[in-house]
Amino acid sequence: MAEINKLAAEITDVQPGIQIPSFSLDKYKYLWTDFMNGLWSENPVLKLILGMCSTLAVTTSTQNGLGMGCAGLFVLTGSNVLVSALRKVIPAKVRIPAFIVIIAGFVTLTDLIMAAYTPVLYESLGIFIPLIVANCIILARSEAFAARNPVDRSLMDGLGMGLGYLLTLTVLGSIRELFGNGTLWNISIFGDNYIPMIVFILPAGSFIILGLLTGLFNRITGSKKITSTEVGCH
Repeated sequence: MAEINKLAAEITDVQPGIQIPSFSLDKYKYLWTDFMNGLWSENPVLKLILGMCSTLAVTTSTQNGLGMGCAGLFVLTGSNVLVSALRKVIPAKVRIPAFIVIIAGFVTLTDLIMAAYTPVLYESLGIFIPLIVANCIILARSEAFAARNPVDRSLMDGLGMGLGYLLTLTVLGSIRELFGNGTLWNISIFGDNYIPMIVFILPAGSFIILGLLTGLFNRITGSKKITSTEVGCH
C-alpha cells in the first residue's frame, strides 16, 4: 500500500492535473449496517414480530423451517432489488398494487422451482408458499425501504431481513423437531427410549417456543418499545 501511495504521489508531481481516485471502505459501511439491521438488531420475526403466520404454521421440522426461510429470502431479496430499480417510474398512487405484482412474480417463480426440484418439501409446505405474497415482511420492506433507497442498499436490506427470517425459522423448526420427535433432520438424537413431547409439534408448541426465543433474543439485544406505527399485519 505504501508503494502504491508513493507511486501516486510521483505521478501527481509529474502531472499535477491528474486526480488519483482514492479507495475507502468507509462509504460501504452503511451497506453492512443495512445487512446487520435485518439479521440482528431489527430481526423481522423476533424483533418486529412480522410474518407470524408462516413462522408458527410450518416450523414443525428443520427441513420445513429451512425451506420456507429460503423461499422467503429469495422473494424478499428479488422484490427489494426490483422495487428499488423501478422506484422512480412507479406512480405513487399505484405503488402498493405494483409492489404486490412484483412480489407475486417472484413467488410464482419460487413455487414453480420448488414444485420441480423439491417436490417433497413443496407438498409439506403446501399453501404457505403462495401465501408468501401476503407476508408482511416482504411488502413492508418494499414500502418502507426499497421504494426509498438505491439498489445496493435494498439488496443488502433484503439479504439481511431474509437471512434473519431464515435463521429464525430454522432454529424454531429444529427445536420443535428435536423435542417433539426426538430427531434432527430425521436423524434420531435421543435414541429409541425417548418419549416425544408431542406438544412441541402442535400449534401450542410453536407459540411456546417462539415466545421463549423472542424473550431471550430481546433480553440479549435489549428491549425496544414498539410503537403503534410499527405494528402491522402478520
